[in-house]
Amino acid sequence: MEETKTRKWRWGVNRWLVLLFAILTAVSVNYFFPVRPHIQVAAEAVSKKPLFSLGGDVYLTNTMLAMLVMDAIILALALAVRSFAKGDSLVPKGIYGAVEALMEALYNLTESSAGKWTKRIFPYFAAITLVVLVANWSKLLPGYETIGLLHHSDHGNPVQEILPGIYSLVQGDAHAETHDGYALIGFLRGLPTDLNFTVALALFSVFMTQVIGVRAQGLGYFLKFLNVRTIFTKPGFGAIDLAVGILELISELAKILSFAFRLFGNMFAGLVLLILIGTMLPTFLPSGIYLFEFFIGLIQAFVFGMLTMVFMAQATVGHGGEEHS
Repeated sequence: MEETKTRKWRWGVNRWLVLLFAILTAVSVNYFFPVRPHIQVAAEAVSKKPLFSLGGDVYLTNTMLAMLVMDAIILALALAVRSFAKGDSLVPKGIYGAVEALMEALYNLTESSAGKWTKRIFPYFAAITLVVLVANWSKLLPGYETIGLLHHSDHGNPVQEILPGIYSLVQGDAHAETHDGYALIGFLRGLPTDLNFTVALALFSVFMTQVIGVRAQGLGYFLKFLNVRTIFTKPGFGAIDLAVGILELISELAKILSFAFRLFGNMFAGLVLLILIGTMLPTFLPSGIYLFEFFIGLIQAFVFGMLTMVFMAQATVGHGGEEHS
């Protein structure tokens, strides 16, 4: 009975908190109306001096900082799960229960596709899915693309001082405390909106697929890309086999572009959608867009990891006469 009362009380408090935040949002946008930031495809540098030079100056970008946030979240999640696993409780709950349910679902999917190669493939499937999921969801945290450094811009906005040494962009008007010409570079920006991250992840996925294929079939795995065994004994069929192998190689390389631009395109489109909706209809509609992006981030993480797992499972199976028992 006491537990039921506690649950009802908590639900009541949460309901009033939601209402309070809704009212505060409606009131605050009348005083601090959102200013549409500059939308840029490339990540912005937040350091004035380059970190190092490697064929060109490399600056600290806001997506690099977002990567550190992502790493910290994953590390904290791993430590929390490890701490619970060392405890005396046998009933999974909270974060541990959610992670265990996710890992069990991913393992069952891998087992149904990869068979005896499940233990080899599952770690890559789980790691890629978790990394992409945290990267997609972390960009929805408060402060992303909204807190950062002001810099002069030809198409900027006026600023006003809200606290000593802290300024905020405002809509352009003649009563602004300072002159026009400022734009914001956020300290943090969604990591999947950086093409460098998605390409690196795609390269890792495709490379490890080849590694799994070689482990399963040996060097004979590469015959599917350059099949010349019948080019002299059966010239007609040998030419067809060679052409099919070249198409397989092109298809394998095309996976890099497919992986990279699918994730980048969906996440960058979500970023633009959140910015535009947040500045045009800033009161209540953005909450629905955030929920939509929450599910899109989940779906994209699952798709990226699932495709990697399926391609790895296919790499363990020979083609035609090359199939191994």
